[in-house]
Amino acid sequence: MKLIVGLGNPGIEYQFTPHNLGFLTIDRIAGDLGLEVRNRQCRAVTARAIIADQPVLLAKPETYMNLSGVSVRELVRKYEATPEADLIVIHDELDFPLGTLRIHTRRSSAGHNGIESIIGALNTKDFLRIRIGVAPERRISDGQSYLLSPMKKKELEIVDGMLDTAAEAVKVILQDGPAVAMNRFNRKEPE
Repeated sequence: MKLIVGLGNPGIEYQFTPHNLGFLTIDRIAGDLGLEVRNRQCRAVTARAIIADQPVLLAKPETYMNLSGVSVRELVRKYEATPEADLIVIHDELDFPLGTLRIHTRRSSAGHNGIESIIGALNTKDFLRIRIGVAPERRISDGQSYLLSPMKKKELEIVDGMLDTAAEAVKVILQDGPAVAMNRFNRKEPE
């Protein structure tokens, strides 16, 4: 079983904030498959699916972003998953411009508290990540405030396309492998 985990914060007040792009991606994948992510287990809401002929568990931890590792560790144990082979984590990335997507593995948290929590809980950096850029066009002084504030309509229009791209990236990873997905999705767009 592959574990596809989107990071975010539970609660309607956080639903359309930059920090919840992981949750929104899981919802997009589930919606495209005609599923609802609502089964509660391992401190997460989940849904089972088949993507690219592989059984997957879609999950949104309910532990809040900074304790994501608690839920992910429980899911890995319950499903006897191997992080380096079976875990894909989808999260926002303040270091990348809005509209950018990158797939990485074996990296530090780069200051992302949810990823830091998962690395600590699993005692490994070796798991696949889909990083969705959320950095605004203008410079900001308070990243945390920006990440937890509702996105503007113009940003949501860009995000809508990014959710489709992230869902496609998951499918390509499962179907063709991480290297093919990285080659396809990590390309820099021409200016």
